[in-house]
Amino acid sequence: MFKKIILLLIIIVLSVESVYGEEQLQLNAKSAILIDELTGRVLYEKNSREKMANASTTKIMTCIVALEYGDIESVAEVSGYAASMPDVQLGMRQGEKYYIKDLLYSLMLQSHNDSAVAIAEAVGGDVEGFAKLMNEKAKSIGANDTNFVTPNGLDNENHFTTAYDLALISRYAMKNKKFVEIINTPEYSFSEINTGKNFSVNNKNAFLYQMSGAVGIKTGFTGNAGYCFAGAVHEKNKKFISVVLASGWPPHKEYKWADTKKLMNYGMENYEYRMIYRGSDFKEYIEVKNGVRNQAELYAEGVENILMRGNEKTKILYNYPKETEAPIHKNQTLGNIEIYIDGEIYKSYYIKSRSEIEKRNFKWEFITVFRTFLLDFLQE
Repeated sequence: MFKKIILLLIIIVLSVESVYGEEQLQLNAKSAILIDELTGRVLYEKNSREKMANASTTKIMTCIVALEYGDIESVAEVSGYAASMPDVQLGMRQGEKYYIKDLLYSLMLQSHNDSAVAIAEAVGGDVEGFAKLMNEKAKSIGANDTNFVTPNGLDNENHFTTAYDLALISRYAMKNKKFVEIINTPEYSFSEINTGKNFSVNNKNAFLYQMSGAVGIKTGFTGNAGYCFAGAVHEKNKKFISVVLASGWPPHKEYKWADTKKLMNYGMENYEYRMIYRGSDFKEYIEVKNGVRNQAELYAEGVENILMRGNEKTKILYNYPKETEAPIHKNQTLGNIEIYIDGEIYKSYYIKSRSEIEKRNFKWEFITVFRTFLLDFLQE
C-alpha cells in the first residue's frame, strides 16, 4: 500500500511539472510568458494576463509606431517638455533638432526617455496623440489588456500591459526588418542637426551576449514595474519570444536575465517542430442537390508546422455537410476544420468549394432534355 501511495505521488508531481514546466523553471518574475515567434502559440505562462507596469519595454511600441506612422528621415524638434524628461536621457536641449531615425537608436539601445518624447511629439503631434496611435496599434495586434499613456514607460497608474500582450506586441515588432536591425546594432553615432554636436549610443541589452541566437529585444525598470525584459532567440530553426515582468528589484538586476534564459532553455529543450496539418491533404467532394452538377470539389488552406512537446496530442475535426443545395459559388465556405491540441482548440480553417455550380432552371432542363432527345434520334 505504501509503495502504491509513493508511486501515485510521483505520477502527480510529474503531471504537474509537465504543464508548462512551472516546477522546473522557478522564476523570480511575477509574470512571464514564452511563445513561439512563428505562430504566436503560448508555450509557457505564469500570470501572463495580469495587468502590470512594464517600464521601458513600452519603447517597443514607441519604435514600431514611429516606423509605421512617421517618416524616419524627417526632423524632430525638441520641446521643453521632451528635454525635461528624467534619466535615462540623451541630454537634448529645447530647440535642438534630430533626425527621427537617429533618435530611434537612442530610444532602443540606451532607452533614453527624452528621445522617446521627442519622437512621440514629432510623429503624433504631442504625447497624447502619439499614445492614441500606440493604443490603436495595440488593439489591432490583439493586445486588449494594454493601455499606453507615455512613450517611455515612466510610472503612471493608467499605463500598463500584460506579459501576454507584450509578447504579442514584440512578435509584431519582430516582423519589421528595420526594428530588428535597430535592436541588434552594437553601437550607433549621430549628430544634432544645427550644431553638429556628436552622440554615440551603445546597446545596453546584455542578453545579446548571454545566449546563443539572442536577437533582442528591450529592457525596462521603474520603481513600480521592477526589472522587465522582452527577449527573442533564433536558434536551431526555432524562434522564441519571452517576457518577464517584475523580475526582482534592486539589487537583483540579474534576475531578468536568469529568468529569460530559463524560459528560452525550456523552449529549446522541450519543444520540437511537428507537422500536424496540411490543407493540401484535404481533398473531398460534397453532393449537390438541384445543381447542374451533382458534386462539388472541396478544399482547405493552411499549413501547421508548430513547436510541440513530445507528449502533446493533436486531433483534427472536419465539419461539413454530406450534401447541400445549389447554387454554389466558387470559394464559398461550406464548413471548417478544427485543430485541437491536448483537447483545446488551437486553430481552425475554412472548408470551401473549388467549384461553381448553378442551380437547375427551365433553360437547363430544356437543353438537357433536347440534348438527350437529339442523341437518341441520331443513334436511330
